[in-house]
Amino acid sequence: MGESHSALSLKQLGNKETQYLFEYNPGVLEVFDNRHPDTDYYVKFNCPEFTSLCPITGQPDFAAIYINYVPDQKLVESKSLKLYLFSFRNHGDFHENCIVTIMKDLIRLMDPKYIEVWGKFLPRGGISIDPYVNYGKKGTKWERIAEERLARHDLYPEKVDNR
Repeated sequence: MGESHSALSLKQLGNKETQYLFEYNPGVLEVFDNRHPDTDYYVKFNCPEFTSLCPITGQPDFAAIYINYVPDQKLVESKSLKLYLFSFRNHGDFHENCIVTIMKDLIRLMDPKYIEVWGKFLPRGGISIDPYVNYGKKGTKWERIAEERLARHDLYPEKVDNR
């Protein structure tokens, strides 16, 4: 299997001089062609070391971020996604805004059939916040699936024993 044309244009993957950005930057995200757009499948990313800053106090917030999506024509390149998520390190924003921003940036980048982003933030001040957002492409079965999944998102809460 040869490399696809879009894989040849990736700038982050294999770059030995990676620049780590400490301010929010969606410009680092890169995509490559989906070789199987006729097949629906999930791609799941787990980022257990996400950090951002509280926009009021400047204190760090820590979370595990889960990104699931069903690609259409494009997929996000994983190293660029790591750099993008790392760019939130000194970004001051509320948990909910970070999660919605991540989803919207990925929609603009890939135009997936379906996507969901779930942030599980560690507690500060005795409370944890777990924002969840999803999207299904308008006019497709994925729009209905997104509505159903959102409505049933947390019907069966997980056992939380690590926070």
